[in-house]
Amino acid sequence: MFDYKYLSKKHLKGFDKYKYSAIDTSPLSRYVMHPTWNFTVRFIPKWIAPNLLTFAGFLCMVLTVLIIMVYDYDCTAAGRPGSKTIEEHYTKPNWVYTVCAVLVFLAYNLDGIDGKQARRIGVSGPLGEMFDHGLDSYIVFFIPYTLLSVFGRDEFSIPLFRAYLIVASIVLNFYVTHWEKYNTGTLYLPWGYDLSMWVSSLLFLAPGIYGPAVYKVHIFGNVTFLQALEVLIHCTGLFTTLPVAIYNVYLSYKNKTGNMFSLTEALRPIWSMLVMTLTIAVWAIKSPNNIFELDPKAFLLVFGTMFSNIASRLIVAEMSEQQCDIISWINIPLVATVVLALYQPWLELAALYILLLFVLCAHVHYGVCVVRQMCNHFKVRCFVVPKEKRK
Repeated sequence: MFDYKYLSKKHLKGFDKYKYSAIDTSPLSRYVMHPTWNFTVRFIPKWIAPNLLTFAGFLCMVLTVLIIMVYDYDCTAAGRPGSKTIEEHYTKPNWVYTVCAVLVFLAYNLDGIDGKQARRIGVSGPLGEMFDHGLDSYIVFFIPYTLLSVFGRDEFSIPLFRAYLIVASIVLNFYVTHWEKYNTGTLYLPWGYDLSMWVSSLLFLAPGIYGPAVYKVHIFGNVTFLQALEVLIHCTGLFTTLPVAIYNVYLSYKNKTGNMFSLTEALRPIWSMLVMTLTIAVWAIKSPNNIFELDPKAFLLVFGTMFSNIASRLIVAEMSEQQCDIISWINIPLVATVVLALYQPWLELAALYILLLFVLCAHVHYGVCVVRQMCNHFKVRCFVVPKEKRK
């Protein structure tokens, strides 16, 4: 079942030649987090595999998602549509937010420590990086996906479609960074990554201490806290991440340090993501049953899972120096589902759930098969440290 060969011989040869190249200039990362992780990793036993730390961090985020789904599936526990008083409609215990804050911060630190552990015991390699970044592509979606529950759906929140745009804005920053690496060969870690992880943890922690009413305020005039945060998130992507990535790609062409693709090839990673993002948006806007309102969690999870799949395929392509898909095949069932929903409205909700199950299974199958194939190729075990490296 999990022996399908997604990677060609060219992919595997590319992985054989792969060398990690990254630049991290964030002051928070360099002067606070890296020294902290370098100190912490000394206390981790050498028999604990780096990939095990990576996967543990991912499971922290999965647990966060499950907790939020159990206590607030429809995103109304912190305020229902039309509600005026938080006390009347608030139904989620504060400890839920506190636990989520701890889990997010733990996931962030495990993600930082795994690479330190790999270098410490001498098992760094393309498998670890691919495994790490592949799971990161899901984690970067899980964080805003769960944070939506903090703000509810009352007058202090925003319409669900704008919530989708926030989630899309955040995850697309991750994708832009890997589009940049696809062209330059170097991963430029954005300053906003470490800061966003701290902010996300604190956004959960504050309602854990004071309750969600802490965000039911106007910052200035009629602008609510979430509306101000919404503008900040969009501006971060549009005026920092995107222009910096474009500039770095430009410099790689100017200095002949990158992959020197043609314009068509340089833009190749854009189309799969563009088709998926726009198709989801059209579905949300044109849905005959207002499907986003019916089940926002399932609707967004389709988007996040498809995003992670397309991003993971780009990561595989950039690391193996192969062409990425111009249009990922996973867009085909999405387009078919949207067409079915528009012309057969009575099937729309069922089609959403079938699509969600399909993309979840397809993504898990892709991830497991790729990891198994790389383990077989490099003759390593994903979660086991070789005996000679444990000393």
